[in-house]
Amino acid sequence: MNRLKLTVEKRKFLGKKVKKLRHEDILPANIYGKNIKSTAVQVPMLEFEKIYKSAGETGLIDVQVNGEIKPSLIHNVQQDYYNHRLLHVDFYQVDLKQKVKTMVPLITTGEPKAVSEKIGLLLQPLSEIEVEALPEDLPENIGVNVESLDVVDAQITVSDLKPPKGIAILTESSQVVAKIGELVSKEAAEQLAAEQAAAEAAKAESDSAKATATPAGEVGVPGSEGAPAQPQGEGKLESTPSPAKQDSGAQTKPQK
Repeated sequence: MNRLKLTVEKRKFLGKKVKKLRHEDILPANIYGKNIKSTAVQVPMLEFEKIYKSAGETGLIDVQVNGEIKPSLIHNVQQDYYNHRLLHVDFYQVDLKQKVKTMVPLITTGEPKAVSEKIGLLLQPLSEIEVEALPEDLPENIGVNVESLDVVDAQITVSDLKPPKGIAILTESSQVVAKIGELVSKEAAEQLAAEQAAAEAAKAESDSAKATATPAGEVGVPGSEGAPAQPQGEGKLESTPSPAKQDSGAQTKPQK
């Protein structure tokens, strides 16, 4: 099998000085391994990105340093949190005759029957597993066929996986790789019902308060609608004429 090749150079800039390399689109790196002294190296950013896209962290690469070939795996790729620019990478030098442990991605294939019939949703709690194998036997990924999942809570665990020959899976066998979940979870349905009940109770309380409230401006205004009716015959008091008015019509005797 033809392996990918990558030429790197020994690195002179260390520590904070590596910022100068990144500004020049050069990626600082290290090569290390079991019983192997770490070596500081550097590689053009674009060349590494092409190799990384093809090999991932499971593809074996022949890293060439000063004419010496070091079969390696890509490890510990560091990126800037904000713009995802590569900052640093490690190459793990391997012995082709000794098994290594690494993480391999899981790729789902097919469409679950439960999804096509709109019974449930496909969930994938586990996206990679740890395996052990000879460096040249490491797979790029392990496929997981999910077509058989036809009902809610149907699942595939690590124990159901069938890795290629020579691959030993180290991840706990009971871990769930893929499963069918409800279209709407019970927790979400209960929360929605509670919110609707609270909204209806608040609306009923508001309507009740409006019905019992007295409209403004209608209290104590006689003759207005809603004011207490005044009994007939009691609305006017007959006034008694003053003594002056009572004698106004009598003739006065002229004084002598």
